Amino acid sequence: MNIVVSACLLGENCKYNGGNNRSQAVLDFCEGHRVIPVCPECAGGLPIPRVPAERVGAEVIDRDGVNRTQDFIRGTERTLKELEKERIDLAILKSRSPSCGVLKVYDGSFSGKLIEGRGMFAEALSARGVKLLDSGELDEAVPE
Repeated sequence: MNIVVSACLLGENCKYNGGNNRSQAVLDFCEGHRVIPVCPECAGGLPIPRVPAERVGAEVIDRDGVNRTQDFIRGTERTLKELEKERIDLAILKSRSPSCGVLKVYDGSFSGKLIEGRGMFAEALSARGVKLLDSGELDEAVPE
């Protein structure tokens, strides 16, 4: 099975604060499968570290009030282009991310409030018929 995975879940330091979201549950799930790591935010040219950003409707705004929508669109388009020739069976994406969130995203107030919604990259994959799995679902399913 070919699985697209948010690179931060695999331990790559591409998160907005320079860290990662390494998930043992994701690593275990992916064992024995072909993993295709992606970071649409980095593909869009955003630096590491970077100012955190949240979805505000169809836009992405960073904590300083800068509209980053075009960076996120560019990152989504570039990542999709890289995946064009791949047969993707599943995508495991970082929960709550403005790029990769599958079930919920932050509401744009930078208060930690979550709302139902998807990140830009997750929306694009879903529109192409790719099955999505929120990383939080795997983390919750695996007992510690």
